[in-house]
Amino acid sequence: MNFDTSHWHYCYGKPLGTGLLKQHPEDFIVREQLGYSPCGEGEHIYLWVRKTGLNTANVAEQLARFAGVHPRNVSFSGRKDKHAVTEQWIGVHLPGKQDPDWQSFAMPGVEIIKAIRHNRKLRTGTHKFNDFILTIRELSQPDEVADRLNALTAGVPNYFGEQRFGNRNGNLFLGARLLDGETIRDRQKRSMAISALRSWLFNEFVSCRLAERGSKQALDGDVMLLQGSNSFFCAEQWSDELQQRLQEGDIQFSAPMWGQGELASRAQALLFESKVAGHHQALCEGLAALGLSQERRALMQYPEQLQWQIEGQQLQLSFRLQAGGFATAVTRELFNPTPHQD
Repeated sequence: MNFDTSHWHYCYGKPLGTGLLKQHPEDFIVREQLGYSPCGEGEHIYLWVRKTGLNTANVAEQLARFAGVHPRNVSFSGRKDKHAVTEQWIGVHLPGKQDPDWQSFAMPGVEIIKAIRHNRKLRTGTHKFNDFILTIRELSQPDEVADRLNALTAGVPNYFGEQRFGNRNGNLFLGARLLDGETIRDRQKRSMAISALRSWLFNEFVSCRLAERGSKQALDGDVMLLQGSNSFFCAEQWSDELQQRLQEGDIQFSAPMWGQGELASRAQALLFESKVAGHHQALCEGLAALGLSQERRALMQYPEQLQWQIEGQQLQLSFRLQAGGFATAVTRELFNPTPHQD
């Protein structure tokens, strides 16, 4: 399979300049926001963890070993970037047991800032936002970047970032081998490979939609997501009322996360999405055969609380994204990343 990404659509045209992101872990800071506070009692312990240069799943595995529980008893809401400084909640299920001495947990690059009990398990996707603080160095076109920053609140494509696809697209190629019949016994690697394939296909849907229709033009039969939830409905016929709700941010366009079963779209939107799927028939059939269900994800994302400062060739940038949004989909609209020299 050809996993080209160079053609994916830009909302504001392909940037002219370059910039260096993640030169140091401290250049990419992420803080998870649950949207609620642990209640202080219950059989689940929520750990507020700061990690540097580490994979979330690996930290969770070490915490399970330290607590003497099975890895499935340790959970987290989202995987955070490895090449970064990230702060997030990790949950440990310890019914009827005393709290371990968390301050004696020793793993280089990990600090447990606090521990608090809660009465519910920390499940995937339960956090509301992620806050990002980024430092971009060696900007070659700072004036162009400044112009683009002023446009960002109008939205950027809700692409999955390149980290989802693995180093040199390794997760994608592993997924392709899986669809060709290769057995992958490591459950985590298998899951990441499947997720990479599905995410790449979603990006294809987004790119095609934006290239042909833009981010504001509706189709009869579009599947609309309700803001702040996973609920959606099919807009059989577009109306002035729906247009008003779209402008107010109450609803937003979506694109398919591929799986088995019928698309939720109808009419013009169904014809369009079926056309895109037809260009990737083998991949669509392979994902459906894995038992995944048809789901939806927002077409666009909208950075909130955007603040920035450019000094010389360095940009300090902070913003908030809804859970599941990738900061690299934002920076993609600002500059072309300079390859790191490993």
